[in-house]
Amino acid sequence: QVQLVESGGGLVQAGGSLRLSCAASGRTWITYAMGWFRQAPGKEREFVAAISWSDGSTYTADSVKGRFTISGDKATNTVYLQMNFLKPEDTAVYYCAARPLYYTDSPDDYHYWGQGTQVTVSS
Repeated sequence: QVQLVESGGGLVQAGGSLRLSCAASGRTWITYAMGWFRQAPGKEREFVAAISWSDGSTYTADSVKGRFTISGDKATNTVYLQMNFLKPEDTAVYYCAARPLYYTDSPDDYHYWGQGTQVTVSS
Protein backbone atom coordinates (compact mmCIF):
# COMPACT_ATOMS: atom_id res chain seq x y z
CA GLN A 1 0.00 0.00 0.00
CA VAL A 2 0.91 3.63 -0.48
CA GLN A 3 -0.17 6.43 1.81
CA LEU A 4 -0.44 9.99 0.54
CA VAL A 5 -0.78 13.04 2.76
CA GLU A 6 -1.46 16.48 1.32
CA SER A 7 -0.80 19.79 3.03
CA GLY A 8 -0.60 23.45 2.17
CA GLY A 9 -4.18 24.34 1.37
CA GLY A 10 -5.92 27.39 2.73
CA LEU A 11 -7.68 30.64 1.99
CA VAL A 12 -6.04 33.13 -0.34
CA GLN A 13 -7.13 36.20 -2.26
CA ALA A 14 -7.38 36.18 -6.02
CA GLY A 15 -3.98 36.74 -7.56
CA GLY A 16 -2.22 35.12 -4.65
CA SER A 17 -0.16 31.95 -4.41
CA LEU A 18 -0.13 28.68 -2.52
CA ARG A 19 2.12 25.64 -2.57
CA LEU A 20 0.66 22.23 -1.94
CA SER A 21 2.74 19.28 -0.81
CA CYS A 22 2.06 15.58 -1.01
CA ALA A 23 4.21 13.16 0.95
CA ALA A 24 4.12 9.49 -0.02
CA SER A 25 4.98 6.64 2.30
CA GLY A 26 4.71 2.89 2.27
CA ARG A 27 5.49 0.97 -0.92
CA THR A 28 6.62 4.08 -2.74
CA TRP A 29 8.79 2.15 -5.20
CA ILE A 30 5.63 1.23 -7.04
CA THR A 31 4.52 4.84 -7.51
CA TYR A 32 5.75 5.43 -11.02
CA ALA A 33 3.71 8.60 -11.47
CA MET A 34 1.99 11.07 -9.18
CA GLY A 35 -0.64 13.60 -9.98
CA TRP A 36 -2.83 16.37 -8.63
CA PHE A 37 -6.56 16.51 -9.17
CA ARG A 38 -9.21 18.87 -7.87
CA GLN A 39 -12.91 18.72 -7.24
CA ALA A 40 -15.21 21.65 -6.78
CA PRO A 41 -18.69 21.24 -5.22
CA GLY A 42 -21.10 19.68 -7.68
CA LYS A 43 -18.40 19.02 -10.26
CA GLU A 44 -16.42 15.99 -11.35
CA ARG A 45 -12.87 15.42 -10.26
CA GLU A 46 -10.57 17.27 -12.66
CA PHE A 47 -6.97 16.61 -13.65
CA VAL A 48 -4.51 19.39 -12.76
CA ALA A 49 -0.96 18.11 -13.25
CA ALA A 50 1.18 14.98 -13.07
CA ILE A 51 4.82 13.96 -12.91
CA SER A 52 6.65 10.79 -13.87
CA TRP A 53 9.44 9.72 -11.55
CA SER A 54 11.36 7.86 -14.26
CA ASP A 55 12.39 10.91 -16.24
CA GLY A 56 10.89 13.84 -14.36
CA SER A 57 8.53 14.67 -17.21
CA THR A 58 5.43 16.62 -16.32
CA TYR A 59 2.00 17.20 -17.78
CA THR A 60 -0.22 20.16 -16.90
CA ALA A 61 -3.85 20.79 -17.73
CA ASP A 62 -4.51 23.65 -20.13
CA SER A 63 -6.78 25.31 -17.57
CA VAL A 64 -3.84 25.94 -15.22
CA LYS A 65 -0.89 25.98 -17.59
CA GLY A 66 1.33 28.99 -17.01
CA ARG A 67 -0.01 29.42 -13.47
CA PHE A 68 0.53 26.05 -11.78
CA THR A 69 3.77 24.07 -11.69
CA ILE A 70 4.25 20.50 -10.49
CA SER A 71 7.58 19.33 -9.18
CA GLY A 72 8.89 16.47 -7.11
CA ASP A 73 11.66 15.25 -4.87
CA LYS A 74 12.13 11.53 -5.42
CA ALA A 75 14.53 11.26 -2.50
CA THR A 76 11.74 12.20 -0.10
CA ASN A 77 8.84 10.92 -2.22
CA THR A 78 7.24 14.34 -2.10
CA VAL A 79 5.36 16.09 -4.88
CA TYR A 80 4.59 19.80 -4.91
CA LEU A 81 2.07 21.96 -6.72
CA GLN A 82 3.02 25.61 -6.91
CA MET A 83 -0.09 27.64 -7.66
CA ASN A 84 0.32 31.27 -8.73
CA PHE A 85 -2.15 33.91 -9.91
CA LEU A 86 -4.97 32.02 -8.26
CA LYS A 87 -8.53 32.67 -9.41
CA PRO A 88 -11.84 32.09 -7.61
CA GLU A 89 -12.56 29.27 -10.07
CA ASP A 90 -9.53 27.42 -8.68
CA THR A 91 -11.47 26.90 -5.45
CA ALA A 92 -11.73 23.16 -4.84
CA VAL A 93 -10.49 20.26 -2.78
CA TYR A 94 -7.12 19.27 -4.19
CA TYR A 95 -6.13 15.62 -4.14
CA CYS A 96 -2.80 13.93 -4.62
CA ALA A 97 -2.81 10.58 -6.41
CA ALA A 98 -0.33 7.91 -7.44
CA ARG A 99 -0.24 5.02 -9.89
CA PRO A 100 2.31 2.36 -10.78
CA LEU A 101 2.45 3.22 -14.47
CA TYR A 102 3.09 6.31 -16.55
CA TYR A 103 0.96 9.35 -15.76
CA THR A 104 -2.46 9.88 -17.25
CA ASP A 105 -5.10 12.57 -16.82
CA SER A 106 -7.90 10.24 -15.82
CA PRO A 107 -8.66 9.87 -12.12
CA ASP A 108 -9.91 6.34 -12.78
CA ASP A 109 -6.33 5.29 -13.63
CA TYR A 110 -4.90 6.21 -10.23
CA HIS A 111 -4.77 3.60 -7.51
CA TYR A 112 -3.85 5.63 -4.45
CA TRP A 113 -5.35 8.87 -3.14
CA GLY A 114 -4.74 11.33 -0.35
CA GLN A 115 -7.48 12.76 1.82
CA GLY A 116 -7.49 16.11 0.03
CA THR A 117 -6.75 19.66 1.05
CA GLN A 118 -9.12 22.60 0.64
CA VAL A 119 -8.06 25.58 -1.45
CA THR A 120 -10.35 28.60 -1.34
CA VAL A 121 -9.71 31.67 -3.47
CA SER A 122 -11.68 34.77 -2.59
CA SER A 123 -12.48 37.46 -5.12
